[in-house]
Amino acid sequence: MFSKEESAKLRKEFWTSFGKSFPRKWLLYNTKIKGFAFKFQADRKRASVCLDFEHPEEIANELLYDQLLSLKKILESEYLPEVIFDDNFELDNRKIIRRIHVLHEKKFSIHNKNTWRDCYEFFVETMTQFELFYYEYEDFIKQAI
Repeated sequence: MFSKEESAKLRKEFWTSFGKSFPRKWLLYNTKIKGFAFKFQADRKRASVCLDFEHPEEIANELLYDQLLSLKKILESEYLPEVIFDDNFELDNRKIIRRIHVLHEKKFSIHNKNTWRDCYEFFVETMTQFELFYYEYEDFIKQAI
């Protein structure tokens, strides 16, 4: 087991190492759509690349999510075949959101440096595909709100 301090240090090292290994400006929160953001997620058991819907107005979340659902077949067939649509995803803080994500299928723990490289490569490949999809359909997605 790791102490809180050791765990925090490893998490910081993980993200710093990722940024240095793959220096690139990612889209992430710069979608220009409020509450609509791409995220990298990693913890002690799993890693994923996510698109979260957290607009303060629930109707906006619903409209955006429905707009993405209408593109689901394209996203799966041309970009990310393993994508998961979840309209009832529970965050660690118990908040329920809509999330579209891809899980890193290989063994991973942020506390195990031997698993980091595979995770980094997964992050780069998956986020790149997510971004390509978004840029291709950005105008259509923004029509929802």
